[in-house]
Amino acid sequence: MSPKPVRFRLNGRERALFVEAGRNLLDALREGLGDLTPKYGCGQGTCGSCTVLVDGEPVLSCLMLAEAAEGRAIETLETFDGPELDPLQQAFMDHFAAQCGYCTPGMLMAAEALLRREPDPDREQVVEAISGNICRCTGYEPIVRAILDAAARRAGRGTAGGGGS
Repeated sequence: MSPKPVRFRLNGRERALFVEAGRNLLDALREGLGDLTPKYGCGQGTCGSCTVLVDGEPVLSCLMLAEAAEGRAIETLETFDGPELDPLQQAFMDHFAAQCGYCTPGMLMAAEALLRREPDPDREQVVEAISGNICRCTGYEPIVRAILDAAARRAGRGTAGGGGS
């Protein structure tokens, strides 16, 4: 089969590319559009490092066909590309919630989806939201604290702690 045109919004910008049938969204984003922020981890949908938002919901881009993105809004970590860090990014830094950084884009996207849906989540909601994302470096406590802190920052309550403790 010949490549098929697919049109969608990527991080707020209209984009189009030709994709072969069966190509996954992760490869289309990375190779077709040069967005290297979603990471290739397992290729089987079990690690979460390729998590992107599709119409605001977290999706494992290694499992989604690129042609299914037609007419959809796709967001990657580049959605945070601005002159200053987003409170979620800053909280990850402040709480040492990223070490090697490989899982970080997927974690941030899963957290962003949660915070949009539930601006003031409790600990259990945070744990559930990131349950599909594997981190092999930090353990999950700094990540959970960072997400709760980001919620507080976005709500104007300042930081809910700080540092790595």
